[in-house]
Amino acid sequence: MSLWLTRLAPGPASRIARDELAGLPGTSLHRRVMSLFPDDTQGPARARYQVLYRVEDTARGSHLLIQSNHRPDPGRLPDGYGTLTTRPLDALLEALQDGLPLHYRCAASPVRKPTANTRALYNLPAVVALKGSAADEWWQRQAENAGLKLLSQQAQPLDTVHDRQAPAGTSSGRSGRSDGGTGKSQNNRVRHQRIRFDGTATIADTEQLRAALVHGIGPGKAYGCGLLSIAPTTDAA
Repeated sequence: MSLWLTRLAPGPASRIARDELAGLPGTSLHRRVMSLFPDDTQGPARARYQVLYRVEDTARGSHLLIQSNHRPDPGRLPDGYGTLTTRPLDALLEALQDGLPLHYRCAASPVRKPTANTRALYNLPAVVALKGSAADEWWQRQAENAGLKLLSQQAQPLDTVHDRQAPAGTSSGRSGRSDGGTGKSQNNRVRHQRIRFDGTATIADTEQLRAALVHGIGPGKAYGCGLLSIAPTTDAA
């Protein structure tokens, strides 16, 4: 199985692309991403094509990173929407080995799911978004489970994602639950608090890391969360 990384640069004159990348009301970036893949698959399309994505904000503007096991079709974009640049990640995955130093980045949705007794006692929702040191500790656990030994980490809060319904292509689109089961309320309203984690690490378990790269980390994957990006370096200390 091949893995592809695609950069979608919005067209300079496309208001639709700019609005979708900005997550403005009435837009759905998830549906745009999934439109790049065949729609004749059985079952959840995002899981079938292992689609993960993240908006990258730079001084030159925003662009979209999309990772998948199927090469996106640029012909499925509206005229003028933007351009796709795709490269395989197979060589990167094959080069991974225990002890390799690297830089990492992941925009994630740190959450905790209290037990039923705890929810009743403290009147808590089924899913609690984490902030500050609690979010940092959540990321440390996730990174360890992903085969990383953290050397440094920085946390940057991002805009919270809002949507009115579970997007098409998720495992439970008919029930109104969001991908990963987070942030759902009545009327199919979805909310995902996001934090971007950056830092350095070494590989503690290569196979765990490969799995995390393919499947993503944490909930909210249909909303731009969970894509783990790495860049090997000669010195991550």
